[in-house]
Amino acid sequence: MMKASGIIIAHPASSDKLEALKAFMKALHIKFEVQPVSKSPYDPEFVDMVLQGDKDIKEGKGKNITLEELDKLWK
Repeated sequence: MMKASGIIIAHPASSDKLEALKAFMKALHIKFEVQPVSKSPYDPEFVDMVLQGDKDIKEGKGKNITLEELDKLWK
């Protein structure tokens, strides 16, 4: 038996295409695995932090600053 010389990574654009690829691989008796796609490319901790910030602002826990104050922060 010949050993594989590489790994193929496919990104099917629809579930129909994924099913077709799976059927093709099965028909050729090629071992494969399907990895679930993360719903968000962002780190969940980062998302939680941003959502908490939005919640804090809605609850009045934020602070308004003027453009002059902001300009001083950048200097």
